[in-house]
Amino acid sequence: MNTDIAQLVSVALYSPKPDESVAFFHDMLGMEISHREGQSVYMRAYEDFYQYTLKITEAKNAGLEEVTWRASSPESLELLALRIEASGLGTGWAENDYAHGRAYKFCSPDGHRQKVLWDLDYFKAPPDLASKLRSRPSKRPLRGVPVRRIDHVNLMVSDVVENTRFMTDILGFKLREQKIGDGGAVVGSWLSVSALVHEVALMRDSTGSRGRFHHVAYWYGAPQHLLDIAAILSARDIRIASGPPKHGTTQADFLYCFDH
Repeated sequence: MNTDIAQLVSVALYSPKPDESVAFFHDMLGMEISHREGQSVYMRAYEDFYQYTLKITEAKNAGLEEVTWRASSPESLELLALRIEASGLGTGWAENDYAHGRAYKFCSPDGHRQKVLWDLDYFKAPPDLASKLRSRPSKRPLRGVPVRRIDHVNLMVSDVVENTRFMTDILGFKLREQKIGDGGAVVGSWLSVSALVHEVALMRDSTGSRGRFHHVAYWYGAPQHLLDIAAILSARDIRIASGPPKHGTTQADFLYCFDH
């Protein structure tokens, strides 16, 4: 499968309680802190190959700062920039983000800030974290219930069809599944550029708002242990939003919770 976007790289979030957010991802989900800069903390799971997949920055209100995608090649990056610019949703080139090279920034039709790049820094584990497995950048941590890698993002949109067309026609995503509501209205789309069922889900926002963020998902890899994880989180006053059952769409086992 040939697509100009290769994969999801990272998600940057705002948090009004950054210490609590970082503690949740570090202590509960076993993620490592790879860098600190200003009011931002950069983190990764133990099977994430890049320098970070999650950025948490202190802010007055919680929300999405940016979603980052990697292009399939330098040539694909240039092609994507041309298509996005022609769509009227591009915001220009940038080169000043930590561990990320030259990137083209843009917004979804609903205003979700995103960027696409080619050059970026790979994580280089120190000796005490280095794994013997070539397919694993670092050892499985003996802390929390360690997630393995970033999996997908879920974005709330005012118009699922419009935002789906942008992802497929401009960015080159493949539509994998859709959910049709009463009267035939499309209320959800699941899209990917890889063998995964989705790297991004678009869900209709019933409030009519634009540009809201629902969640970032990390893959744990052992669904039979989700009940144990739920017990561990609830015992530590981590609020569980839903789960752990199985989605009808995508057939994924899941557990939704809040970071603080």
